[in-house]
Amino acid sequence: MKDTNMIPARKDRPERQVTRVPLVAPLPRRKKVAAYARVSVEKDASLHSLAAQISYYSSLIQSRKDWEYAGVYADEGLSGTRASRPEFQRLLQDCRAGKINMVLVKAISRFARNTVTMLETVRELKGLGIDVYFEKENIHSMSGDGELMLTILASFAQAEAQSVSENCRWRIRKNFEAGIPVSTPIYGFMMKKGKFYLVPQEAEIIREIFSMYLDGLGRTAIAERLNERGVPAPEGGKWLPGRLFDILRNEKYVGDLLMQKYYVSDYLTKKTVKNHGEREQFFIESNHECIVPRQVFDQVQAEMERRADKYSPMKGQQDESETDEHLKRPDGKYLFTGKIVCGVCGRPFCRKKANAGTVYAASAWVCNGYATIGKKACASRRVPEKVLIPIVAELLGVEEEAMPATVNRIGAMTIYPDGRLEATIDGKLQTAAWGNASRRDSWDEARRKRASEQMKETWKRRKAK
Repeated sequence: MKDTNMIPARKDRPERQVTRVPLVAPLPRRKKVAAYARVSVEKDASLHSLAAQISYYSSLIQSRKDWEYAGVYADEGLSGTRASRPEFQRLLQDCRAGKINMVLVKAISRFARNTVTMLETVRELKGLGIDVYFEKENIHSMSGDGELMLTILASFAQAEAQSVSENCRWRIRKNFEAGIPVSTPIYGFMMKKGKFYLVPQEAEIIREIFSMYLDGLGRTAIAERLNERGVPAPEGGKWLPGRLFDILRNEKYVGDLLMQKYYVSDYLTKKTVKNHGEREQFFIESNHECIVPRQVFDQVQAEMERRADKYSPMKGQQDESETDEHLKRPDGKYLFTGKIVCGVCGRPFCRKKANAGTVYAASAWVCNGYATIGKKACASRRVPEKVLIPIVAELLGVEEEAMPATVNRIGAMTIYPDGRLEATIDGKLQTAAWGNASRRDSWDEARRKRASEQMKETWKRRKAK
């Protein structure tokens, strides 16, 4: 019912009627709710499978009239210790875009086992006004004591991850001591219950690879011949020189077995590194049937060493100006790793170092297709690193020394063989031109002196012969 009042008339205005409008309660807005699910294939039983979690959360969210279904984000077969979960990253992007008001998670261990990562993520979402509800622990991140409880429980989850990792490491080491290798696929063999059995067709290709190498062919030429014949590569796709290097060095093809060549350095990042003596190794001679005779295998190892010495004549005398530590980002990777895309074929660029160990050593970035297969795969050009760094520094508006800390501002770079460079910096597309610098411009007096001394030594060796 409307409430009206009469305002008395005055000489300067007539009598008016004022009507009071009653308050109308706003319609309740439905909360946009999403869920995050993760399973580890080797641990979760069928009842807790990914499909079951997706179905459960979909039904739960849609059964609430005050909730709006915003989707279920699910990662399958990925450890909670890894930050590179694609669906988890997509969830965070949608949260930042305002598409989600609340996130449901089965347990803290499903969200993240790294306490620091979990707290940083929860705090970021809390700052955006997004509540994270952990069902098992019955904790809302937006509650008053939510962060304290999360810190305590996440610490337990991280300790559990470390304990599981140590137990797995102990079990693997005990298997190594018993002569039981890790069951990983090896081209030329199939494994059953820790034993090696030859695959005849693949074994024949292995013998051809060793034979072609002793006939004088390089790894690139061998890869080209196998690809031209349509021989399937171990992981599918094309044969690559790097894969052939691993085959030519693999002692398993001569019947021996060396275990723990690699190990996981950190249970949180799951990073695998080569074992240079940091972990105990286990070797068994004549463990299984060989594919390549031992005499042939030894000849190949000697030939590989000979070729390595031939193309690296000045080992230990590398130009100090070519040390690479200052060219690495805080994450340990080189400046442009994962940043450059080929403008011809779309493949990523990789870093190559020519004449390593000599005064002529120089790094360049080149299309991965061109580097591994050759001009048949891509007609792009290599870009010297010394040419690329000042150009990108200018685009970023920083000094070259500040590049490692600021290169993350680059979303992607595309390099074309006609000298064009396109870079997305801070979300904006910028262009520049590049060209190979002359040797005269890139050499200083110290390098000229070293090159002169090397030439003198070369002439002395030739005269001595």
